[in-house]
Amino acid sequence: MKVMAQLAMVMNLDKCIGCHTCSVTCKQTWTNRSGMEYVWFNNVETRPGQGYPKRYEDQERWQGGWTLDRKGRLKPKAGGRVRKMFTIFSNPLLPNIKDYYEPWTYDYETLTTAPLQDDFPVAKPYSLISGEPMKVEWSANWDDDLGGGPDAAGHDPIVQKISSSIRLDFERAFMFYLPRICNHCLNPTCVASCPSGAIYKRAEDGIVLVDQDGCRGWRMCVTGCPYKKIYFNHKTGKAEKCTFCYPRVEVGLPTVCSETCVGRLRYIGVLLYDADKVTEAASVEDDQDLYEAQLSVLLDPDEPEVREAARRDGVPDAWIDAAQRSPVRALISRYKVALPLHPEYRTMPMVWYIPPLSPVVDALRDTGHDAEDSGNLFGAIDTLRIPVEYLAELFTAGDTAPVVRSLRRLAAMRSYMRDKNLGDTPDVGKASVVGMASGDLEDMYRLLALAKYDERYVIPTQAAAEAAALEETVCPVDYDDHDEDGPFGESSGRHQEPASVESFHALKQRQTSGALTDPKDRKGRVNLLNWDGKGHPDGLFPPTAGGTV
Repeated sequence: MKVMAQLAMVMNLDKCIGCHTCSVTCKQTWTNRSGMEYVWFNNVETRPGQGYPKRYEDQERWQGGWTLDRKGRLKPKAGGRVRKMFTIFSNPLLPNIKDYYEPWTYDYETLTTAPLQDDFPVAKPYSLISGEPMKVEWSANWDDDLGGGPDAAGHDPIVQKISSSIRLDFERAFMFYLPRICNHCLNPTCVASCPSGAIYKRAEDGIVLVDQDGCRGWRMCVTGCPYKKIYFNHKTGKAEKCTFCYPRVEVGLPTVCSETCVGRLRYIGVLLYDADKVTEAASVEDDQDLYEAQLSVLLDPDEPEVREAARRDGVPDAWIDAAQRSPVRALISRYKVALPLHPEYRTMPMVWYIPPLSPVVDALRDTGHDAEDSGNLFGAIDTLRIPVEYLAELFTAGDTAPVVRSLRRLAAMRSYMRDKNLGDTPDVGKASVVGMASGDLEDMYRLLALAKYDERYVIPTQAAAEAAALEETVCPVDYDDHDEDGPFGESSGRHQEPASVESFHALKQRQTSGALTDPKDRKGRVNLLNWDGKGHPDGLFPPTAGGTV
C-alpha cells in the first residue's frame, strides 16, 4: 500500500442556479489573455444539452478516456504510441472552433461616437479571431436559453442513449445546471497521451498541470481528455488547463470558482488513497463497477494503520489531519451522496457531484397523499421530474442504484430536518430506512446547509515558507527597454510598470477575519467590494490638472 494525498472537490447540484459567477471570475483570473478568448477552465452547462465543447461526451467520435484491450489492460481509447506517431502531425480527433465557439466582441465605438439620428445605432459583433463581422450562433452555454427543451435535449448524447426513458414534451421538460472544471483525475488520460511528457500530476496534492516549457503543442492531450478540459492557446502554441488555483491552495485559500460561488455549493478537502490500487480499480471489466472500485481506492484516515502508512510514505501530519476533517471525504465515503462524473471513462475523476433532488414533496402533495410519510417520500424517487436514468448515465455509468441511494438520503435529510425545525417529533425511521442514523442526517444537514467557510474548505498549507514568491509585484525578467516582444511570448520584453497587487496572504486575512482591510495596506489597489463610498482612495479617481482629486 502506497498512501498519497489528493485535493478533491464536491459540488452540490441542488444549489447551483446557473449564475456563472464561477466561470466569470475564473475567466478574469486565468484566461483573459490573447489566444484564450474561447477558453473556459470553469464552465456551467445546462442539462440536458450538448455541453461545451459540443457533444464532448460522444467518445465514439472523440475517442477520449481509457478502454480495455483484449487482455483487460488499460490503453488510451485514441490509441497507443504507434498510432500517435502516425498522427502526430495531423490529429483528426480534435474539436474545432465551431465545436467550441468563435469568440467575439462588439463595435462599441459605434454606440459612443454615432451622431444623433432617427435610428438607433447597432453594435455589430466582430470575431476576436479574424476581426471580421460575424453572426453569433453558438457559445459556451447556448443551451441555457433553450431550458431543456427538445431543441437542446435532442442533441444531448445521454438523451440519445436513453431516449426510450425520456419524454421531451413540455409537461415533462426538466433541466439543471452542471458546473465543470478539470477533474484532476487519479488516472488521467491527458498525462498518458502527451508525447512530450509536459503534463504531470503533482505528487504532493494530485493537481494535474502543464509544464509550459516542456509543451510542444502536439494537442494529443486534448484528444485524450474525455471531458475536453485541456485547451490549446493558438497564440503561444501551448496547451493550458485548469490549475485548481494552486497558488491559492498552497497558502490555504480555496479556488477562485469556489471562493466566488454564490450558492456556496462547492467543497474542497483532502482525500487519502492507495496509489497501488488505482490501475486495478480503473481496470474492472464492468463499467457499472467502476464507482465502487473508485471508492475502494480511498482510505479512511481515522484508521491508525492508514495514518502510520501515510507518515511512512511522506504525507505531512497537517495533511493527515485535514483528511480527517475533510468535507469531501464525508460526502463521498461516509454519507455516500456524492458521485463521480462519467466513471466509465476510467480516469477516476476527483471532482464529485451531489445529484439534484427534484421537488418530491410538491409532486406528491398534488396526488393527495401524505408527502411527509416515509413510504410515500422514498417511493417518489422513481417518479422525479429529472429521470434517474439520466443522472445514472452522468454519474454511475448507467447504474441507478447509487443514484437512488443518494437521492433517498437527501430526501430523508430534508424530511427529518423539516420535522425537527417545525417542532414535531422527528421520525427516526426515515434515517434507518436509508441506512443512516439520525445523527448522520443532522451532521449531513449541517455540512450541506449551514457549514461555514472553514468547514467547507479544509485546505492544508504546503508552501508557507516559499509563499513570499507569490507576492512579487513585477515580472523579474527585463528583456530590453524597447517595445518588441521578448523570448517568453507576447509582451514579455516590454517595460512593465510595477503593479501593486494584493498578496494571497492579505486576501486570506481579509476574507477570514470579517473586517475591512486598512486603506494603508492596500498599496494603491482599490477594492470596490470593501470601499464604503467615503473618501477618495488613491487610484480610484484620476487626478485633476492641479494634482488634486
